[in-house]
Amino acid sequence: MFDSLSDKLGLTFKRLKGHGKLSESNIKDALRDVRINLLEADVNYRVVKDFIASVKKRAMGKEVLASLTPGQQFIKIVNEELISLMGGKAGELDLAARPPVAVMLCGLQGSGKTTSVGKLAHMLKKMGRRPYLVPADVYRPAAIEQLTKLAGDLDVPVFPSTTGQDPVEICRQAMEKAEVQNNDVVLLDTAGRLHVDEDLMQELLNIKREIQPKQILLVADSMTGQDAVNVAERFDEDLGVDGVILTKTDGDARGGAALSIKAVTGKPILFVGTGERMDAMEAFHPDRMAGRILGMGDVLGLIEKAQESYDQKKAEELQRKFRKNEFTIEDFRDHLNQLRKMGDLTELMEKIPGMGKMMKNMPGSMAPEEELKRVEAIICSMTKEERLNHAILNGSRRKRIAKGSGTSVQEVNQFIKQYLMMKKTMKRINKFGMGRVMRGLFSGRP
Repeated sequence: MFDSLSDKLGLTFKRLKGHGKLSESNIKDALRDVRINLLEADVNYRVVKDFIASVKKRAMGKEVLASLTPGQQFIKIVNEELISLMGGKAGELDLAARPPVAVMLCGLQGSGKTTSVGKLAHMLKKMGRRPYLVPADVYRPAAIEQLTKLAGDLDVPVFPSTTGQDPVEICRQAMEKAEVQNNDVVLLDTAGRLHVDEDLMQELLNIKREIQPKQILLVADSMTGQDAVNVAERFDEDLGVDGVILTKTDGDARGGAALSIKAVTGKPILFVGTGERMDAMEAFHPDRMAGRILGMGDVLGLIEKAQESYDQKKAEELQRKFRKNEFTIEDFRDHLNQLRKMGDLTELMEKIPGMGKMMKNMPGSMAPEEELKRVEAIICSMTKEERLNHAILNGSRRKRIAKGSGTSVQEVNQFIKQYLMMKKTMKRINKFGMGRVMRGLFSGRP
């Protein structure tokens, strides 16, 4: 989402760090660039004005001008102000009430509301909660069927709504049934419209009055930029919103909504949708998002993904095999499957400091997902014997594997080389420790 903004800010900071000592003139030039970059990213102009004023006030002081590393100090200030702009700290979904706790999701049609209900249910279930899904959109064709299908995929209960029912009555009956079934969180998927209108708001107000939900979450489409901010303002004025779920952040949105919503509405972004899968939603952390915008990555987010998805027993077994030099291509395939469970590889790479930019600058490089598919095709074209013993892969076998995987012999050879390099590197890590290996890599010596 922030690729363009991140690249432009990177160029600005690179020029700034080129000056050994900063002057007011240098800083004014940098601030002008930052202002233009933010406006081009579709950040609300009032938000940009206030942000630049805050950065300027701090940057013109001794904290920067008298520093030994003024360029780094300026970036530090921008980072801190970005964090503040987006809310300072991560917000939380407040479920502290007598169960069942109602959470009402609202938003315009096409914002990803129903999918977000499913993702939220998936997240709550992992936390040990017992969610109950309620399809209260009786207008959009197949809306009820869509949520019912998602509930089945997630193995969570769903209220049996029909298109002829009154949405308020659906929600009321669902709350009663949730209490009987011992569900502790009720997720209400309300109807959207193509634009905010009085009928929509009145229906939502009627549901709010009848159910008194603990939380009202607005689902906003990040692709709509400033429109998402305007919608958030309107919904908050008429309905009272507790937080925002920002969807489609994996697309080519410019990021203006993420940087503007909290400042304009005062309501925090609680979650961001990062893909189509049900596990592709994560809590919004302003500090981590600021780090990604400034090219610093999100290492904490990457660790959390790994802890959630990686099988500990398999990881320990993998370590044992590395230690004894028993790591086979079959094990390599299992390792790739574990990585796939962590989510979209491109998104994971963006969390590693500098990796996203490095990947984009590599000539002729494939997207990580495409590269993974190519490697999997090569491995799947091998026999089990070949996967367990790479030494038997002679020329004729490699030719057969290339033909079966739709690749070339050269690509098969390249994969085997990568596998052997990984095997050798991991053996050294286990023998000497990570520190020594890293020193060897950066010095160019083995």
